[in-house]
Amino acid sequence: MSTAALLDRIRSIVGDKGLLTDASDMAGYLTEARGRFKGNSPAVVRPATTEEVAAVVKACAEAGAPIVPQGGNTSLVGGSIPYEEGREIVLSLSRLNRIRDVDPLNYTMTVDAGVVLTTIQNAAAEADRLFPLSLGAEGTAQIGGLISTNAGGINVLRYGNTRDLVLGLEVVLPDGRVWNGLRRLRKNNTGYDLKHLFIGGEGTLGIVTGAVLKLFPRPKQAETAFVAVPDPASAIELLARLREASGDAVAAFELMSRRCLEFALRHVAGTTDPLSEPSPWYVLTELTAGTQSDAFRETLENALGEAFEAGLATDATLAASETQAKQLWFIREAIVEAQKFEGGSIKNDVSIPVSRVAEFIERAEAAVEAICPGIRPTPFGHVGDGNIHFNLSQPEGADTAAYMDRWEEITHAVNEIVLDLDGSISAEHGVGRFKKDDMPHIKSPEELDLMKLVKAALDPKGLMNPNKLLP
Repeated sequence: MSTAALLDRIRSIVGDKGLLTDASDMAGYLTEARGRFKGNSPAVVRPATTEEVAAVVKACAEAGAPIVPQGGNTSLVGGSIPYEEGREIVLSLSRLNRIRDVDPLNYTMTVDAGVVLTTIQNAAAEADRLFPLSLGAEGTAQIGGLISTNAGGINVLRYGNTRDLVLGLEVVLPDGRVWNGLRRLRKNNTGYDLKHLFIGGEGTLGIVTGAVLKLFPRPKQAETAFVAVPDPASAIELLARLREASGDAVAAFELMSRRCLEFALRHVAGTTDPLSEPSPWYVLTELTAGTQSDAFRETLENALGEAFEAGLATDATLAASETQAKQLWFIREAIVEAQKFEGGSIKNDVSIPVSRVAEFIERAEAAVEAICPGIRPTPFGHVGDGNIHFNLSQPEGADTAAYMDRWEEITHAVNEIVLDLDGSISAEHGVGRFKKDDMPHIKSPEELDLMKLVKAALDPKGLMNPNKLLP
């Protein structure tokens, strides 16, 4: 079947509104957030129902046309972008945007794949429930993409990754069949749990079109503290103490260096230094409780007081209101934006066993400084679950292009330390196009073989998001 004939068939399925072929209309679907990947496609298809997705996938399967599923296109590893050759059809889930059901007593919500994360969070709050997944792109990221990449965010420490927040899935398989696994059960011991094939599968095994999500009791009290610590090792010890003192009520625990804070203060309007004296390292933490109690805040204050006495913390400020808490969190989010103004940045999304985070930072900073004198490490992130965004800004005055050309060399040195510490080179961003060639280095032959067998069984024609995730 010719491309023109295939597009005519797709148009008959989704209508004119569901098919984009003009270059200007497609542009936003063909470039990823950082601009590192820009692809081409004969069309962007925007089905409005699961049935339309299935019909489109079946048509593409019969025509031998590869498909790139796409959610909010917030991927940072090129997983949602077609290749430059222009063979792949982009299938956007953005029009599948219904909240199908909210069941407060079962603590579940059933949604279409194209529902934006903030919409889910707000719908949960309206039912006096919490959907805890929270990350910087939540205003545009869609739940189907978040499921397909097993996204993390700031609350993984307490609630887990996206994988831990999904009870059931609806998936269009590569041949166009629909697997309805939208079960709202917490116990279902009847064989293989198939949903886990598609969570984190990056669209290579099928297209998520719906999901049953776990909800939680909405916290009635949140206490936020910005704490100065002398080094990452002290931060890790402080985390352990806070978890123990609070009965594991720590929802988020973020680490950032002084350089990260200085970048934010320098470049992002509205940021202010929360403490009177600079510190080499900081922690931003939030503890939550199901009831309102002065004793809960006292628990945090007492734990910090003990940390001061032990030399684990040197200063701290506790938010006195929700507005002040938001101001502290704004600093954390500003770090991401601020790095853009400091020239080239080589970014690493890694995870390390929490107990070895301090060792990783020390070794990795020394390694990259030896390779590139003057390089400016800006480590920050979700240290409570071992996820560090080990970003590396170029030396001051360096040529940006020449520096960015050293990405592979510098990242290789970081990855060697990550693997030596039993870590992962992708904590929450996925593999996509960007890291797929590293897979043979980080996966055993047996593990890769099993992954390829699963791919071959479900997608024998190799049409579903081809040349992503697997080398």
